[in-house]
Amino acid sequence: MPAPITEEQNRLDREALLDAAERLFYEKGIQAVGMDEVRAASGLPLKRIYRCFAAKEDLVVAVLARRDRRWRGELAAHVEQVQDPRERVLAIFDWLAGWFAEPGFRGCAWINAFGELGPSSEAVLAEVRSHKQAFHDQIARWVRATGLPAVEAVFLLAEGAIVTAGISGDPAPARHARTAAAMLLGTS
Repeated sequence: MPAPITEEQNRLDREALLDAAERLFYEKGIQAVGMDEVRAASGLPLKRIYRCFAAKEDLVVAVLARRDRRWRGELAAHVEQVQDPRERVLAIFDWLAGWFAEPGFRGCAWINAFGELGPSSEAVLAEVRSHKQAFHDQIARWVRATGLPAVEAVFLLAEGAIVTAGISGDPAPARHARTAAAMLLGTS
């Protein structure tokens, strides 16, 4: 009889599975990646994968939730280094420019997931909406600190830059959105 799987092994297996699935889903698309490919990339048997996540949809939601925490955390770490409230808002676009220029950038993982599964998966749709609301709230906090009523405009500039850069493969939309945000904030 095999030894029982420890909590630490469960954690390590789950992280390996999420790492493999995130990379594959972002690189190739969710529907294009089968569970056999996730199995091969993670090194875990399918039986073990399905013990961690009963369905592919559950895996997708877990990937998006984990990516959300990391993505917004990295954004906050960058933005909150800046002291001046208006410059802090502009730092959002500086961080986006760096992200857009990363090798393998394929746009917004949540928009991509919504495009593939949003209409057919309430769980994925809920996770996408949760991320977008959290991102909005994050931006709102930074913009409100400026005392200017520009929350929605800055949020839409950020979202538009993300979508445009994802489609064009060019990081320039971050710079253009930063210029527009600077005009809104009176820092141009």
